[in-house]
Amino acid sequence: MNQNQILFDRASKTSPGGVNSPVRAFRSVGGTPRFIKRAQDAYFWDENDVRYIDYIGSWGPIIVGHAHPNVVKAVQEAAAKGLGFGTPTRAEVEMAELLCDMLPSLEQVRLVSSGTEATMSAIRLARGFTGRDVLVKFEGCYHGHSDSLLVKAGSGLLTLGNPSSAGVPVAVSKDTLVLPYNDVDALKTLFKDKGDTLAAVILEPIAGNMNFVRARPEFMRTLRELCTEYGTVLIIDEVMTGFRVGEQCAQGVYGVQADLTTLGKVIGGGMPVAAFGGRADIMAHMAPLGGVYQAGTLSGNPVAVAAGLATLNIVRQDGFFDNLRQKTTALLAGFSAAAHDAGVPFSTEMEGGMFGLFFSNQAPQSYAEVMASRVDLFPAFFHAMLDEGVYLAPSAFEAGFMSAAHTDEDIASTIAAARKAFAAISHLV
Repeated sequence: MNQNQILFDRASKTSPGGVNSPVRAFRSVGGTPRFIKRAQDAYFWDENDVRYIDYIGSWGPIIVGHAHPNVVKAVQEAAAKGLGFGTPTRAEVEMAELLCDMLPSLEQVRLVSSGTEATMSAIRLARGFTGRDVLVKFEGCYHGHSDSLLVKAGSGLLTLGNPSSAGVPVAVSKDTLVLPYNDVDALKTLFKDKGDTLAAVILEPIAGNMNFVRARPEFMRTLRELCTEYGTVLIIDEVMTGFRVGEQCAQGVYGVQADLTTLGKVIGGGMPVAAFGGRADIMAHMAPLGGVYQAGTLSGNPVAVAAGLATLNIVRQDGFFDNLRQKTTALLAGFSAAAHDAGVPFSTEMEGGMFGLFFSNQAPQSYAEVMASRVDLFPAFFHAMLDEGVYLAPSAFEAGFMSAAHTDEDIASTIAAARKAFAAISHLV
């Protein structure tokens, strides 16, 4: 019997859509979600005992591989001392010190439990620091599911955003402006017209929820210059890219420093840890020092922080990212060759251990270009890969992730599966 289907039927009776996060439901690709019961290194096994080579890595955090012995040991030792205290701990201090040491733009940091909480808090802090209300975000970037961030572009270039989720009042979204990603002219026009009203600009330097779309260097430089000129807080959302794309996150890749940074995923090593931090003069506005309130019962949980510390101490070892880049490069070269041989329009993008796969001849640079690609080919490709034991994100709009645990044999097996999958969908082109 198909245990995945049995569990999905059960789950659908007690949870909306049978899942606790929407993309897990396979709605965009069709079929039955896989219920995973265990994982090790670069693999996980579903309830039917089918093994998959995993390229989602819990949506990014599992950069060192599943159940890494150092991480498991750290969690076990921390759990044996107690699951939580609601008080400060040594581990929280060590985590903050490590983050500030690894990322130059961090002078102070506060730990929280999720990326959504980090971005929500950073925005509140930016508004409290500047005394302004207006937030700017970019089309196609995802910063969590708090109300002011669930906004899509309006009908005109600089129009106010409109709620993109039911349950978000228009009054909440009225202070959020949405611009096209990578559009330098739109950015300059906005600051010229409204710069003295802008509290913050929040940006994913590599947008991982429209697959993988990187900011152009000119766009990043211009954004940094304009925020400095107008006293607007630049929030770089590195929840996905933080210690995933390089030793100093995406800020190291671009040579651009944020005023505030949000982090998550990798810093928890698979457990719920996130953070926001940046300039000390801005962070001084946080309670208990200042008037911007934020609190969390589970913030800095000792077991979760132990997992994050163990993971970061592996990531910061010499040669870690060089090895990860080599693996990702080899994988994408194999995908591209296989697609070319099958006559399927295809392109890739990558940075560190994060990558994107596109059914288009050139990698997109904006949400509109992503939507113009052959996203209709993805469901068939996804299932063809799944049938070959390769688990990609079940959506054409999600990035993929390489781990240090993937072997040369895993990559070769994945490329062999891709050759079969591209051949299987070639008639759809």
